[in-house]
Amino acid sequence: MTSSSFSEGITPLASLSLTHVYYNPSDPLSHLSAYLALLPQALIIVYITLLYSTREAEVFLLFLGQLTNEAINFVLKRLIKEERPSHIISSTLTINKAYGMPSSHAQYMAFWAVALGLFLCVRHRPVHKGHPPLKEKGLSKTIEAYSHSPWSLAQRVVATVGAVFIAGLVSWSRVYLGYHTVKQVVAGSAAGIVSGVAWFAVTYLMRETGFLVWLLEFPVARWLRIRDLVVEEDICQAGWEKWEERRVRQIKEQEGKKNKKNT
Repeated sequence: MTSSSFSEGITPLASLSLTHVYYNPSDPLSHLSAYLALLPQALIIVYITLLYSTREAEVFLLFLGQLTNEAINFVLKRLIKEERPSHIISSTLTINKAYGMPSSHAQYMAFWAVALGLFLCVRHRPVHKGHPPLKEKGLSKTIEAYSHSPWSLAQRVVATVGAVFIAGLVSWSRVYLGYHTVKQVVAGSAAGIVSGVAWFAVTYLMRETGFLVWLLEFPVARWLRIRDLVVEEDICQAGWEKWEERRVRQIKEQEGKKNKKNT
């Protein structure tokens, strides 16, 4: 059998480019940039994990806003129709046939950083309720010593700055790898910032008008056990306090049993 007849029976394969990133293996920065390019996919996993584990409406709204932001990028690219850098088009990187303006990575990460920052610094108001006074044998001191405190405003600002820095690194990586021009990345970041602020305003109106409460009363939302607590409650703190209350009850029960045995 000749090679030509053998090749006729083979179906040509295509590359799934969802996580396919080309980089220079001899360049450490290029290698780092390839990993940075995978952060949007990693954030999708984080979103889904948080949705499943917390069932929080705020997480669902943030994820929905992220998807809406992606849809906006899809439309903008097909309206502007600006190609990627010429060396990308003319090279063997045939998987990158999509338009480059604006950068979807830059827009994605800018939206995430802005939306997260606005939530942490504007919307989120965690209150440390503390534990009820327990005078029995100094248990209150034990609880307070291990009590978790919600993040202060300064800590939330630092987290926001960190998110912005990460978004900036991802945008830089797209230029360094040659997938986008600086103009395309700047345009993507600007679109993501505008989308993030606009989505924050939309969700604010949903809360103020009672529309979110109305949505949460739907049978599907009830069946999925979607709740809206994270805005005013620190999930870590709430879970810790419930655990501490249970732990204190167990200690008191054990001490009660010991006292009965001694008497």
